[in-house]
This record gives sequence, structure tokens and C-alpha cells, in this order.
Amino acid sequence: MPFYHKLGHIPPKRHTQFRKPDGTLYQEELVSTEGFSSLYSLVYHTNPPTMVKEIGEAYPFGPVAALEKNMQNRSFLTFKTKPEDDYLNSRVYLLFNNDVYLASAAPKKSMTEYFYKNSDADEVVFVHEGSGVLKTIYGQIPFEYGDYLVIPRGTIYQLHFNDENNRLFITESLSPIRPPKRYLNQYGQLLEHSPYCERDIKVPENLETFDQKGEFKVMIKKQDMLYPYTYAAHPFSAIGWDGFQYPYGFSIHNYEPITGRVHMPPPIHQTFEGHNFVICSFVPRMYDYHPLAVPAPYAHSNVDSDEVLYYVDGDFMSRKHVERGMISLHPKGIPHGPHPGTVEKSIGKTETKELAVMIDPFYPLKITKQAMEMEDPGYYKTWID
Repeated sequence: MPFYHKLGHIPPKRHTQFRKPDGTLYQEELVSTEGFSSLYSLVYHTNPPTMVKEIGEAYPFGPVAALEKNMQNRSFLTFKTKPEDDYLNSRVYLLFNNDVYLASAAPKKSMTEYFYKNSDADEVVFVHEGSGVLKTIYGQIPFEYGDYLVIPRGTIYQLHFNDENNRLFITESLSPIRPPKRYLNQYGQLLEHSPYCERDIKVPENLETFDQKGEFKVMIKKQDMLYPYTYAAHPFSAIGWDGFQYPYGFSIHNYEPITGRVHMPPPIHQTFEGHNFVICSFVPRMYDYHPLAVPAPYAHSNVDSDEVLYYVDGDFMSRKHVERGMISLHPKGIPHGPHPGTVEKSIGKTETKELAVMIDPFYPLKITKQAMEMEDPGYYKTWID
């Protein structure tokens, strides 16, 4: 989230001498985006962040298409994802294109044996089940059910869970994740009509400095390969930092819904955006209040994008059957809408308790073998009365 934040100890002037109690220099690192012309932070290390002892053999870590082209409404039951002890092993890629990857994960164990860095993509980790702490060089962010954890590319991190019952829905964005432009004023502040504001953002806290040398394993993802690096200094070696580039959290429960007298279109749910896709939050809200309003959504053809809906909790007025962790994929090219009977049933209702995350990519999604293995094959027929 692009507003200024700082933690720990930093010198009064950037790029100047900043010394330890023993007289040696702290190591300054500029973490910058878009060729040093966009958001950045300055981090001050107790040990150089460049000391690599060993690089292991890389191996593939990314989605592989089983179905390159899709023209069918589909549904996938992600809670069929088998829980795994390891965080990275539990990540199952489902849908993807050149702009965004979507995955589910069910890790049982905290990341205590290694650290992870995605060098290519910002990650948005939605916490469907579980709680714990996101740990990075910038500090710690406690997380719980309903939190989005936005982790900028290049951030080394660990997830520490409170127990073994964890379910995550992960978006990897090949472009920066940002708030929608229409929510921001010319200075980058969230406007009054925005459905959330800076007070809702969880920024890093409790900065821990690890002034340690030894062997520290960092798994680094680049170009759909995973590279095992061994560093000679602990990755979380910052004595302090400041800037605009850092991870943050936001709870879907803090999204304030936008309502109207008649049914409002999906952009009112938009929460984040990347290049060629948006992320939206469907939250409990009052229904439309025109005396003749039809609360259920009208059938629609979004001719420019596929639509992915990840169902979190609650009852959905437009669907006859929904499971927690279910994903629906409605490709561009064919209309979709409420199931038979749900439109009439919605009339007269005053509120909905639904909770979901929606991804709208502007280019078609490919489907992985893992997704096909958890598909409900009869979903496309569910609009037949």
C-alpha cells in the first residue's frame, strides 16, 4: 500500500554513513520498483544481504496447462486439495494466463526450515482458514480468517501458523498489486468514497533484527523455476527501514460494501487491481431498496474477461449449490447468471450474508491438470431448470 511507513532505527539522511555501536557500517539496501522510478524502501542490514554460499539445482515450480482453451462454465472444489506439511508443496496451481496465476494451498506446518521469495510476482494470499504471523525483513503482520496478505515481489518471507488447519487462496500477479485508481486522489490518499481507508491496513510491526551468520535456505521463484539458495546471513537482518514498498494486510471483513436502489454492477466490489485483471470482495450487505428491485444479478455477458469466483462462506442468492472453497469459472464468450428459481426467490429479501473473492482477468485463463482433477463435471448444466 503506497503510503510512508518506517520501523526500527534509520539515519537522518539517506545514503550517508550509519554505523553500528562497534563503529562498522550498517549495509544500506535500496528496494526499488520500475527501474528506480516508482515505489521504494531503504533497508539497513546488520550483515550484507548479498552473501550467497551455495545455489542448488533449480526445478519447475509453476502452472502447466492441461486445457489451453476453454469455452465452458466450470466449477472446481478446492477443498479437495490435500493438506501438506510444507507450504510450497501444498501450493496447487489451478488457473493462469500471462498476467495472473491462481492457486489454492492447505499447509499444515509453519515455514521454519527455509524462507521463500517470489522474484516475478506480487502475491495476494487470502486466508480462508487459519491464523498466524507473516514474517519479513520489514517486520511482522498477524493474520487471521478473511485477511488478504499483499506481499510485493522480491520480499523474502515466512508464514508461521497457529495450528495445522489452514486454507489459502493465492493470487500471483506478474504486475504490481494496487488499490483501484478511482479510489485515490492525486496524492495517493484513499478518497472518502473508497470502500476502505488507510486505517484498515495492517502494516508491519514488531521488527526483529537477526544479526546471525550461518546457513539460511531461501527458496527463490523466477520464471516458473524454484532456485534453492543458501545465504551466509539471516535474511531478516534489518535494524530499520523506511519507504513505500512493503507487505501489508487487509481484512475482507473491513470492506464497506457499496449499495444502491437497484442492482449494482461488479466493479463496486473491486478491492485491488493488477495489469489486465482485478480482485473483488463480495461481503455481507443490504440488498437493493427500490420498491421493485430484483436483488439477484441479471444474466450477463462480460465480453472482455473471464470471471472467477472463489466462494468463502455464506449463502449465495444466485446459486442453488455452493461449497466453501468452490471456484466457478465463467469464460468470456457465453452468458451466465443466476440459477433457475433464484431470481424470484430473491425478491423481497433485505440482505445477503455471502462472502467471496472474485478475480476478473481480461485475457482467457488456462486450466491445469490439478484443477481438472477437482472439477464438478456437471456444473455447466446447472442452469437447466
